[in-house]
Amino acid sequence: MASQFFKPSANATSGGGDTVYVATVPLRATAGPPQHIMSMAYSLNIKNLQHFMVLIKPSSSIPQEVTVFDFQPVNPESIESAISILSGKSVPGIVIQRKLKNVPKQRCWMVGSSKGENAMEMAIEFNNSWGTDLRVGLHDCRHYTNELVQHLTGETQIVERLTRSYRS
Repeated sequence: MASQFFKPSANATSGGGDTVYVATVPLRATAGPPQHIMSMAYSLNIKNLQHFMVLIKPSSSIPQEVTVFDFQPVNPESIESAISILSGKSVPGIVIQRKLKNVPKQRCWMVGSSKGENAMEMAIEFNNSWGTDLRVGLHDCRHYTNELVQHLTGETQIVERLTRSYRS
């Protein structure tokens, strides 16, 4: 069962579509220079660095894997990417699609059902038009999650609403 802190808004869809979730993980860096840069960010009181992802669980009666959609730097572990990101520059990004056997039990919230019958097709259509230059604070995993969730369910500003709900 996914985390239960978040309550969908009154305009959340419920019904025939696939189920849409948002999950988050703490940002981590590999040992060495990237880890030192992350430590610097924490020492500058930049806390609660989170990475957001969108999950789609098919509504089929046959158990199926969950699909994760994720926007991140092409080279997330490179020192060059870390320096560029922390200095406010853009880096090449990529939308990654992968499978999970189940919906995570922690740090994952159900948003609602997709507006259409096939959320996978809707997500792929959205991803084909998503610009892949990643710039933290302007065009990053939070913006990707907000816009994909809105495209799939109609829910707006989901990241901000979730972060308020799990901080309180």
